[in-house]
Amino acid sequence: MKIITKLLLPTVLLGMVQCDQHVEISEGAIIRGDTRFKELSIVFTGDEFSDGGFYIAEVLKKRDIMAAFFFTGNFYRNADNEPLISDLRSSGHYLGAHSDRHLLYCDWDNRDSLLVDFETFSSDLHDNYEAMKQFGISKDEAKYFLPPYEWYNSKISAWCQQLGIQLINYTPGTLSHTDYTTPECSNYRSSREIFDSILDYESSNENGLNGFILLLHIGSSPDRTDKFYCLMDDLIDELINRNYSFHRIDRLFVL
Repeated sequence: MKIITKLLLPTVLLGMVQCDQHVEISEGAIIRGDTRFKELSIVFTGDEFSDGGFYIAEVLKKRDIMAAFFFTGNFYRNADNEPLISDLRSSGHYLGAHSDRHLLYCDWDNRDSLLVDFETFSSDLHDNYEAMKQFGISKDEAKYFLPPYEWYNSKISAWCQQLGIQLINYTPGTLSHTDYTTPECSNYRSSREIFDSILDYESSNENGLNGFILLLHIGSSPDRTDKFYCLMDDLIDELINRNYSFHRIDRLFVL
């Protein structure tokens, strides 16, 4: 994985990230903010499940923390999710796109092998933004895009730039993204393992969680009874005690 520690964004996105700011990128996607500051962003993705939604919203509200939520068109169109999405919107959280149908863009074993063409990609993304319009969310205010399965390549990043949006992804190093796994999965991780991995990384890494994009899921299969979002309050407590502050994703890159 090639990491570049300074990114100069094209003109269409210059207002979103300052040119002189340090960010890390991989395959054209921003994966970390400035490591000089004890600031991070919590982002949630959602497609099929939303069981943690109101609990997460309440924890964030209690702490006066702004987060980012990236949902598929499937999620936005689900009538059962309307009260939750409206609540997140009115609370001031960032709401973004996560593809319309949760497509897999490239092969798991051969990242350079695309499974979609530009027409399929752009049409699907357009439908995602269309689904967001019912909540008053325009593409202009949601130009950060988090790919489905958190899996992409440099071609997908280039297509995003072509469509006037910026691809982002989570910062690697912790197990936070495995909070969707169920006991029968070979990569299953318990909530305690996930929790410990975040704090262990913070303690052992030279830059801690500075500039981190910490990704979690807003819900998971009923087969996972050990829900990580139930530990969110404790996690935020611990990170506040370690002097971290939390920002919306569109504020993490503008200090």
